[in-house]
Amino acid sequence: QVQLVESGGGLVEPGGSLRLSCAASGIIFRINIMGWYRQAPGKQREVVATITTVGSTNYADAVKGRFTISRDNAKNTVTLQMNSLKPEDSAVYYCNLKYGGNDYWGQGTQVAVSS
Repeated sequence: QVQLVESGGGLVEPGGSLRLSCAASGIIFRINIMGWYRQAPGKQREVVATITTVGSTNYADAVKGRFTISRDNAKNTVTLQMNSLKPEDSAVYYCNLKYGGNDYWGQGTQVAVSS
């Protein structure tokens, strides 16, 4: 059983920064993709950023240059550093782990960007 536990959400003013972390536990295939998705009220869940085991990254156009995803394979953790936050970044952020055709999700952490 795979479990993903997120931390680091909160309320921040526009232009501020937040750091999200996710720790994966359980039986995890060593070759996988970890990532962050978000879902705002009334909208579909969308990908924010992903990173492979070897460090290859992809970002949504809306966050390029502002967000940075990283991972620690030894600890099975993934981090999302979010800078220059905008009100439109407000959403519930979900950690995701993909391998072997399986998708695993964390419980989500709220990010609110408001003055």
